[in-house]
Amino acid sequence: MAKFLLSALALLSIFLLTQRDIVEAPELTGSIETERMSIRIDTILADLESPWGMVFLPDGGMLFTEKKGELRLYKDGKLHPKPIGGLPEVRYKGQGGLLDIELHPDYAHNGWLYISYSEPAQEGEAGDPEGGNTTFIRARLQNHHLINKEVIFNAKPNYKQTLHYGGRIEFDQQGYLYLTVGDRGGRPEAQLLSTYRGKVLRLNDDGSIPADNPFVGRDGAHPEIYSYGHRNPQGLALNPVTGQIWEHEHGPRGGDEVNIVQKGLNFGWPTISYGINYDGSILTEDTVMEGMEQPVIFWRPSIAPCGMSFLSSSRYPQWEGNLLVGSLKFRYLARCEVQNDQIVHQEKLLDGLGRVRVVRQSPDGYIYVGTEAPGLIVRILPSGS
Repeated sequence: MAKFLLSALALLSIFLLTQRDIVEAPELTGSIETERMSIRIDTILADLESPWGMVFLPDGGMLFTEKKGELRLYKDGKLHPKPIGGLPEVRYKGQGGLLDIELHPDYAHNGWLYISYSEPAQEGEAGDPEGGNTTFIRARLQNHHLINKEVIFNAKPNYKQTLHYGGRIEFDQQGYLYLTVGDRGGRPEAQLLSTYRGKVLRLNDDGSIPADNPFVGRDGAHPEIYSYGHRNPQGLALNPVTGQIWEHEHGPRGGDEVNIVQKGLNFGWPTISYGINYDGSILTEDTVMEGMEQPVIFWRPSIAPCGMSFLSSSRYPQWEGNLLVGSLKFRYLARCEVQNDQIVHQEKLLDGLGRVRVVRQSPDGYIYVGTEAPGLIVRILPSGS
């Protein structure tokens, strides 16, 4: 009888999850009043599966990833009918799939695209032969096909778990490349410099290791590591005013964080946390500990943050300098006002639109947002434009 009840509850959970995932977006039409300005929503693309990463090309095109393993091109108001060819094999399972995409700062001259994905284990590799890892490549786009593919970094070894891949990509103003890798379910290893679990990495644009990385030359430490003690970083953004790299990550039940990534610092997971275990049990009694950084802000309850971008566009003068953060759990975009490296106020935008995965500012200054369930890419316009 107990087994029957458990099976029935499992089926009910699957049914409810399915119903949640097919919920249609609300009708966000006409002028929408926010705290500081009026906006309207322009739907660019619909009927997508799960747009995860997005970049804008110098010729006016937009590339975006779909988690299922497709790289798509939108240009001149149309979605190209065929996915871009030449992608590597993707482990599309659980939280894994095709993840982020970023342009080299000098893309107009060198053509380098950077892509992250969950890669299935290859024969003879270390770790679980049925597992996978977070992998980052760079490639060039030619005739709707990726060429000159190079592996920039593999977060080896392979793990069977299908969660907490991280996968975000960002460049700083000096041209260094930042990559995030989640703890892959191995909580204590986020504190170990001998593994890549729960880390933010810093590399040169070709994948080589900067000589001034904090753990270069330290015995037992991976020299790619820039900061550690992270859970599952799915947001990474350059603050164009200060030049700092900001990061956000999923906590457990409560305790989602925004952090400013800094050289060699320990951000505490799982030794300190403002969250608890999903079953309600205590993860840790500590929220503060010497030698571990405090977040800029934390959310309790969790909003499940994904995607983030600083807004520098004059098209939204009342929002200029704000940080935009997506919420998967509550299906909104958080507008965060930043002063002196602190978030001093938040507002919910696009409430109920969908599970926000990615938010980017385009070269012409508009905000684009990608959601799953339903799969949309929308553009936020100031009313009257």
